[in-house]
Amino acid sequence: MAGKLLHSVVFLDRDGVINRDSPQFIKSWSEFEFLPGSLQALAALTRAGFEVIIITNQSAVHRGLISGANLQLLHQNMQTAVRSRGGRIRDIFFCPHLPEEGCSCRKPKPAMIERACRKYDLDPTTTTMVGDSAKDIECARNAGCGQVVLVRTGNGDVAYRELKARAVPLDYLADNLADAARWIIRSGSG
Repeated sequence: MAGKLLHSVVFLDRDGVINRDSPQFIKSWSEFEFLPGSLQALAALTRAGFEVIIITNQSAVHRGLISGANLQLLHQNMQTAVRSRGGRIRDIFFCPHLPEEGCSCRKPKPAMIERACRKYDLDPTTTTMVGDSAKDIECARNAGCGQVVLVRTGNGDVAYRELKARAVPLDYLADNLADAARWIIRSGSG
């Protein structure tokens, strides 16, 4: 699985980008609900030759709300559903830590993207990150991603105001993942 990827890479946050987010956390497959158009967007990115890698904070693990094994099962179910619609998720990197643990992997820190770049021999300047929070965008900027896209789904509208107030630049503000995928495909980079 490791080694150089031959295609452009799109990093995606999970909750609020691919599926509905919840203040109570997504703790099981029964709570996981794809956002409208996200399965089609993942299929479109795959067809266009992009590799998709998920970069997600999942503190529910260290909160004791979901076990690591159940999170892995949830991710396997998500990947199966994505494959059944013609998409593909190459890999998933997640941070299980609480915000107060001070780890290096929790977004906005860049360690998950850096780990993915080492594993797949990626130049981060050739990648795109799509997220719905200021943490996602800051993580992408901290990791040196070439493009950052904020989606309005999930926490996107709040994040947009926060980023704008702090003059953190975006390459594209998308309505949702489908809109982001169209822009990424049109721009031809990832």
